[in-house]
Amino acid sequence: MAIDLRSLGFKLSQYRRQLLLSLDDVSYATGIYASRLDSIEKGQTEPTGDEILILADNYRCDFKFFISNDQVASFEQTDALYRAHGADFTKEDRLAIQDFLYLCETEAFLMQELGQRRTQFDFTPTGTYFKGQGATAAERFRVALGHSAKEVSRDIYDEFRSVGVHVFRRKLGNSDISGLFIMHPVAGKCALINLSEDVYRQRFSAAHEMAHAIFDYAQGVSVSFDRTHGLDMLEVRANRFASCFLMPPAFLALLPDPTRWSEADAIHWANELRVSCHALAIALKEAKLIDEPTANRIQQMRVPRESKIEPELPNSLTTSQRNRKARLLELGLSDFYVGLCFDAFSNGIISVGRLAEALLSSQTELTELASIYGRSLHGH
Repeated sequence: MAIDLRSLGFKLSQYRRQLLLSLDDVSYATGIYASRLDSIEKGQTEPTGDEILILADNYRCDFKFFISNDQVASFEQTDALYRAHGADFTKEDRLAIQDFLYLCETEAFLMQELGQRRTQFDFTPTGTYFKGQGATAAERFRVALGHSAKEVSRDIYDEFRSVGVHVFRRKLGNSDISGLFIMHPVAGKCALINLSEDVYRQRFSAAHEMAHAIFDYAQGVSVSFDRTHGLDMLEVRANRFASCFLMPPAFLALLPDPTRWSEADAIHWANELRVSCHALAIALKEAKLIDEPTANRIQQMRVPRESKIEPELPNSLTTSQRNRKARLLELGLSDFYVGLCFDAFSNGIISVGRLAEALLSSQTELTELASIYGRSLHGH
């Protein structure tokens, strides 16, 4: 099938403009002359096969998309995202989001190739009481996951993945953004959590984005900010879902009288629930277990940073391994995703070159990555 040069050029131009890149930027990154890139984007020049592969890698996109006449692409969602919130995303953040979408699509592909199936969680809201919808959905989702009413969720990221949501944490420069949700045309439901946030705030943000995946996926894309301006009921519902999922009302009802808590008590229970004292105070107030003055007092307390638990940076790591893995987390590489990549490599599904590409690294870095994650590059 002949390549539609105008369609190819449009796709390349669309990606470049969304990422706020100039022709010179792309030329520097790819080694292709800016004048030739311009001609390719205008549909006047047919790129070589190598050039298509290089450009696809630069834009974190499957090369087959560029050479096909298929118009389906994630940039339709990101276009809506940047039209609504363009000023909130720097060039670096847009590149981070492009990486995130690439990781989601790669994860979906690897899960399919490895035969990993996910269950579906569906919830149809009734009535117009949005906070009630969020609370009910959280309760039913916990039941679907097999939790008792009094059980506290631990690995929430794995739980969200278990129902087909691709969850990645990636560092964004805009600290006001806590997360975003995108309905990817290939990968499906995708949630990005800002790794720049406090580790417990990230858990709340992840649960918040899970609510958008349940209720608001038909919208295609949404951005969640650290502080919501105005009375956005979709955000209110998502916050209520997150609160009830992470801090089940039945669990809160069993706690010692919170009106008598010392600072140590509040910090203990916040750490037990893996939430901030601020979030815990709001949940206790919603459950009518404390009054406004007590809520204000608890909200001022802080769980010490060194006491918080980061599940993907265990104490078993050496200092150098911990620092290296922390940098990988900033790129979005979760334990689950890295495991998928190495499993696919071990099963001969992807090559060593494709493994490096999927891990956003060079082939020379793979030995170190394998060591950090306890995997092997041999014997597949």
